[in-house]
Formats: sequence, structure tokens, C-alpha cells
Amino acid sequence: GNTDYLNTAELYDPSTGIWTMTGSMSIPLYLQAASVLGNGKILSVGGYGDSGFLNSAELYDPTTGVWTKTGNMSIGRYIHTASVLTNGNVLVAGGDSFGGFLNSAELYNPSLGVWTKSGNLSVSRYAHTASILSDGRVLVAGGQSNDGCLKQVEIYT
Repeated sequence: GNTDYLNTAELYDPSTGIWTMTGSMSIPLYLQAASVLGNGKILSVGGYGDSGFLNSAELYDPTTGVWTKTGNMSIGRYIHTASVLTNGNVLVAGGDSFGGFLNSAELYNPSLGVWTKSGNLSVSRYAHTASILSDGRVLVAGGQSNDGCLKQVEIYT
């Protein structure tokens, strides 16, 4: 394996300023996206590892300190976003994968542990931002594409 990929994670406690190790993830990876779910668990999704672009996802439970596998996305991706929507689902959008930059998006349902395809972005992009607006929509901005840095902004509803 490549020693540049890690299966470790750390938790930061802002009240003490101390970092502590968590349990180990199932595979070493990097450039995944992570989000805090409504139930307090952490969803880590996608990334890149020894086998290439990853479609896998894992949940970290801070009460037990254990990582567990959950459902896989339909496509492996990295340098994407993972935004927790107001309904608790997670929107994963864009990224890089086999064959180039992605405009695809998928929704993760934490209650069921399953993914469903969602509407595509207007522009393929990676290394972008995705911010939840006060009305629940998602503002997707910037990033990179085949044409270089993007100035296009779009809204997911």
C-alpha cells in the first residue's frame, strides 16, 4: 500500500484544545468528504486509496469510538462536497473520478444507509464549496473544471 494514505482520524475538543485518536477506518484513503449527521455520527464518504477512486462510506460513532461501513455511492469520487440538508439527508456533489470531473450528485439517507441519484450539477467541478442557505437550498460555487478555475455558481433545491 501507499504510505501516504491514512486510515486514522482525530477528534478535536475545543474546550480543552486537545486532539485524540479515533478508531481506525476500514481502508487508508485521502481527499474524502466528511459531515456531522443529525444523530451526532460522522459520515466519511469517497476519497482515493490504493484501489483508486472510492465509492465507499463509513460512519464514526463518537460514543463508541468505532467506524462502521454503510452503503456505497454509485460512483467513486474525491475532492467533492458532502452537505447535510435540512431533512437530514446528505448531498454529495461533483468531484473527480475515473474519466474526469463530475457533475453528478447523490443523496445519502442516514436512516436507511442507502444512496439515491440526484439531479446533476450544471457544470462538472471539483474542489468547490457547497453551503446550506437559511432556506435549505445549497449554494455550490467555484472549484475547478477542464477549463481551469470556475466562477459559475448554482443552487440545489
